[in-house]
Amino acid sequence: MSETLLQAAKEAAGNAHAPYSRFAVGAAVLLADGSIVTGCNFENASYGLSLCAETVVLATLNAQGKLRQIREIAIVGGTLNRREIRGSSPVRPCGRCRQVMTEAAQLALRDIIVHCASADLSVVEKFWLSDLLPLPFGPSDMGLVQDD
Repeated sequence: MSETLLQAAKEAAGNAHAPYSRFAVGAAVLLADGSIVTGCNFENASYGLSLCAETVVLATLNAQGKLRQIREIAIVGGTLNRREIRGSSPVRPCGRCRQVMTEAAQLALRDIIVHCASADLSVVEKFWLSDLLPLPFGPSDMGLVQDD
């Protein structure tokens, strides 16, 4: 399944709006029911308003009422060159994205797997989110629990 998830993230990166950085990132989330939801980065002329691929896909899940179904996320990215994404180094989530992923993971009551890959998928790293963001602050620190 991780190959399918990585491929979905790579395809999503092809839809990135990255005219300023020329760095496209795609993210794909595997849900409990086996479905996959994707997102890509969306830059803005006011750089601070840009959205990372991970936050886009998690906001999409939230809008669909599926945030708590998250199981795994794959992140793929690289430099844009004439609509082709290139790069042989894995892309890892920024600190903000790690925090946003922690929110989803804690609401889902599980640690999630994070796949980080290069644009050509030649290098893939696999982490537990808790290893990428040890000692996080999240909903559990505020006394929030899953309300089924």
